[in-house]
Amino acid sequence: MKARKVIQVVQGINAVDGAGVHLRRVLSHPTVEDFDPFLMLDSFDSENPEDYIKGFPMHPHRGIETVTYLIEGRIEHQDSLGNKGSIESGCSQWMTGGSGILHQEMPQASKRMLGFQLWLNLPKSEKMTEPKYFEIRKENIPIFKGSGFTVGVLSGAYEGTTGVKPHHIQAMILDVMVEAGKKVKIPTPRGETVFVFLMEGEGQVDETIYQEKSALLFSDGDFAELKATEKSVHLILFSALPVKEPVAWGGPIVMNTEEELIQAFTDLKNGTFIKEEPLI
Repeated sequence: MKARKVIQVVQGINAVDGAGVHLRRVLSHPTVEDFDPFLMLDSFDSENPEDYIKGFPMHPHRGIETVTYLIEGRIEHQDSLGNKGSIESGCSQWMTGGSGILHQEMPQASKRMLGFQLWLNLPKSEKMTEPKYFEIRKENIPIFKGSGFTVGVLSGAYEGTTGVKPHHIQAMILDVMVEAGKKVKIPTPRGETVFVFLMEGEGQVDETIYQEKSALLFSDGDFAELKATEKSVHLILFSALPVKEPVAWGGPIVMNTEEELIQAFTDLKNGTFIKEEPLI
């Protein structure tokens, strides 16, 4: 069994997006190739509602999936499919933008807003699929309790504990808590892109200690192992097969070619962005 090693560390940068939401942009354009199929990772962590309540008013997506996971807080959402609801503490929403969707996400004032949004790149054969989404409620995230750690399985599986099965990108997403001085060993399929995001606290891999809010990209292997330092660590592990296709990325739309991007924005301008029927 081969242990995965940390081969890249991304700290991310403080950014402002939407109508004025302050966040930490961890993955973005510069990391596309190395972190394939993970396009973007935005982390939010604030106790000041002014940092986020202006939210993300109605905007388009095509060619990607978005996964929003709230550890603490509440986000009201609605979209062009007629869906409307809330993402609450401990819950997740997995949305397939596919051929085109318009949606908005409006965070509500909370004691603390803690979580992330992840963008997954759909392969060419699925980019124009029918838009859809599903909700993962807190009670539907099974918890594996180990010696000094717990693993919440949003999707994929850990030691026989199974989460949801996504419609398209079969990403494994694990919410892991490790007690001070303890460690966790996570089996990972060979050939998949695996990275860990240190949501709260420092993490140690081999002899190196990594800072909170860092993304750690691992080499190929059969498992990833991480240890908490003198304080507990809260991390999210992501794993998925790379798409290995060209990426043409323009704002909220990600296609394979510049021509497809131009067509998407032409569709937006002409009012033909939302397709009544799936194209594949």
